[in-house]
Amino acid sequence: MTETSCSCPEFAAGALSRRGFLRGIGLAGTAYAVGSAMVTYGAAPATAAAGPSLSGSVLVVLSLRGAADGLSLVVPHADPAYYAARPHIAVPANRLLAKDGFFGLHPSLAPLVPMWNAGKLAAVHATGLPVANRSHFAAMEAVEDANPGSTERVGWLNRLLGTDATRSPLQGLSVGGSVPAALYGPEPVMAFSSLQNATVSGDDEWDPNHDRIRSLNAMWGGSGSPLATGVRSAMQAVRDLGPAKDQRDASSSYPDNDLGHALADVARTLRGDVGVSLVTVDQGDWDMHTGLGTLEWGDMIGNAGDLASAIAAFFTDLGPVADRVTLVTISEFGRRVAENANYGLDHGWGNVMFLAGAGVKGGRYYGTWPGLTNSLDADLTVTTDYRSVLAEVVAARTGASTATVFPGFTRERIGVMLGQ
Repeated sequence: MTETSCSCPEFAAGALSRRGFLRGIGLAGTAYAVGSAMVTYGAAPATAAAGPSLSGSVLVVLSLRGAADGLSLVVPHADPAYYAARPHIAVPANRLLAKDGFFGLHPSLAPLVPMWNAGKLAAVHATGLPVANRSHFAAMEAVEDANPGSTERVGWLNRLLGTDATRSPLQGLSVGGSVPAALYGPEPVMAFSSLQNATVSGDDEWDPNHDRIRSLNAMWGGSGSPLATGVRSAMQAVRDLGPAKDQRDASSSYPDNDLGHALADVARTLRGDVGVSLVTVDQGDWDMHTGLGTLEWGDMIGNAGDLASAIAAFFTDLGPVADRVTLVTISEFGRRVAENANYGLDHGWGNVMFLAGAGVKGGRYYGTWPGLTNSLDADLTVTTDYRSVLAEVVAARTGASTATVFPGFTRERIGVMLGQ
């Protein structure tokens, strides 16, 4: 996926990349590549665990990399400090969509309004880390580990995989880039940059007798090791989901960018029913220190529009499979309340999370509003720990133990998911 680019020293030339900071998979793990697909294992082998199966539902985590401005995406139009702090870039109240007495959606989110009206989309405001962290990489890792104080390199989604007694290497999937920290750990996961290009290396026109496949089957077919199981699963997934296996073409409804391509691949994978239950996808370039802009120009218009178009196309493309899929957005932190001199916003704290799809009690805004302050360093204060939102989704859609997935954390009830 797109790597975030901005003026922050963390993303500057010569600084650590996000992949480098998260240490990829090389320090404590093993990876086996099958064309553009990769099966990844942590330091410890997967072990059988008692618990429910996650296969009845699918959770898609969409990370807005670079720290999206939640106050632009979901505007608190009834808080006077919002307009006082943003004389140039505030979204006019009369242009907001899905507007209630306090909040409204940015106009570029128009493709999502039908889902909102159908009760399939909701927003939880003033969410985030319990303590402000304005470092992109440190905040990303804290959010994705979701286990403050731990020295283990295990993400919350990998812990969720570990609660499933029927898990397979195909249950956890990262689409469009490297494996994120949320999926890193002892449970096997798979990643591919593009489903269209996923092939078994060497199985091409120069190998008409498929000797490469036979060789790999002979090498790994008789082994019961986790790595062998992952290799066989990856090869099977490539065969099941290759370009000729799904003739449905919904590509025209997706935006022609990284996020659109990735979600199209996710939809195709889920329709293929190969056992995927947890998916991660990234959308970058949310670090808008300069040029966030207005409703006539700027980066927010395009990024928000791409986000909305891609999510709307994704749920349409899923067809009946959409009844099993819940999508949640997350960003490492939000932006300051007050605009800067460059029509942008500096690093802040609180943010908004969107939830869409199965099990969501949509068509409304959730969370406890703390009120805004119009001062140079003012933040949107976090009143809802982001783990409470994720834990509610986990409890509602998977039945897994939230105490295992989020160690030492007691969740607050949000009420955004059915049955919670």
